[in-house]
Amino acid sequence: MSKLCAVLDVGKTNVKIHVLNEGYNSRYCRSRSNVVVASGIYPHHDIPGLWQWICATLTEIAGAFSIDVIAITTHGATAALVNPEAGDSGLVLPIMDYEFDGVAEESDYAAIRPPFSETCSPELPAGLNLGRQLHWQKRNCERAFEDALYILPYPQYWAWRLTGTPTSEVTTWGCHTDLWCPDKRDYSSLVDHLNLRAKLPPLVSADAVVGAVSEALAKQTGLSAECKVIAGLHDSNASYLRYLERGRERPFTVISTGTWVVSFSASTPLASLDENRDMLANVDINGDPVACARFMGGREFAEICRRTGGQPEDPFSADDMQRIIDQRVFALPDFSGGSGPFGGLASRLTGHTDSGPALATLYCALMIDFELELLGSEGDLIIEGAWLRNPLLCCLLAQLRRDQHVLLSEDETGTVSGAAQLAFADRGTAPAFRAVSPSRLSALEAYRLAWRTRPQK
Repeated sequence: MSKLCAVLDVGKTNVKIHVLNEGYNSRYCRSRSNVVVASGIYPHHDIPGLWQWICATLTEIAGAFSIDVIAITTHGATAALVNPEAGDSGLVLPIMDYEFDGVAEESDYAAIRPPFSETCSPELPAGLNLGRQLHWQKRNCERAFEDALYILPYPQYWAWRLTGTPTSEVTTWGCHTDLWCPDKRDYSSLVDHLNLRAKLPPLVSADAVVGAVSEALAKQTGLSAECKVIAGLHDSNASYLRYLERGRERPFTVISTGTWVVSFSASTPLASLDENRDMLANVDINGDPVACARFMGGREFAEICRRTGGQPEDPFSADDMQRIIDQRVFALPDFSGGSGPFGGLASRLTGHTDSGPALATLYCALMIDFELELLGSEGDLIIEGAWLRNPLLCCLLAQLRRDQHVLLSEDETGTVSGAAQLAFADRGTAPAFRAVSPSRLSALEAYRLAWRTRPQK
């Protein structure tokens, strides 16, 4: 009988639970929005509501399937301060939303932040550097902070909720946290400066079995008491995981798309990274650093649509994009509030269009193209995730990058399949692809040049 894996995928915008078999076919899926609570000492994730939904969904799953293993993947820049005696959630403090910009008011953090040469972690806005969050909590919530026995990366917090076993793992620690030193494969000097080591649980591999689901959870949901839980990993790394073997053969770049668009280029030397362009090293499940460039693409797409009076799901055509090019309508960064290669610039719209999604598609394709140039990307471009549902964007990128083949994953749930790979023995099977033909927009080169010369940084 085929093994079944339930994957908990906690994205910044949406949360999903899938059931996959060993052929990576989805047998079940439920989703909900990821809610941020604005009240309290700082904006935080609705952990009680999310846990209630997780338990209800697992109960529904257990009634229909025999689940062998649960794997977890989550967004980054998030950690939990846990004491097992602090109630069911274990939280001594709410889990901070990384968009809380109050942490940036602690100006003395800059004095203790390790240099980019140590961490390959650029200085980012709000709480996107996890070390900044922990510094703020330690200073402003001292008693609660000291009560925490563990600081758990977000995937391992959910593994702890499912099993009661505390662990940690490198893909989340190595994701622009300021807390990890890729060269040493160890924590950075910031960890010792903040005196955190005693609170950090053992490092395990992303595919390590943390344990079986707790007796209480098995009884509540109907899951088998023998159902195992995998430690889990950072979501963009889950997308990248499926291509690790491919990287041993020839250069390639994986473009993971969603709220964040992250381009992974294993062949790019770390010395090429520009910390002022939101370039960084992520760390794969083997602890190896991978050169990356990123921007908040999903958020920026939605914001451009909003400002033009449209919705991201509104239909548009290549003709709409051609009119925008012909009329020299531009969306100029930054629409994210500080992230990406032009982070910190004042966003602008020049000209007018009735098609927000067409303008947003042009903008996002140009952003990816610019970041690929920063990375010196070589070989195939593999698009993963939410933007597979925007075929015109994929064709546009193929026109912009004519010297590279653009391949689309046949699986729209790259993070989910990547997380499931941790649970299944056959990890070497690469996903199926389909090639994309370039769009045929005229005057695109001139439009790209004009777009690039407008923003300055």
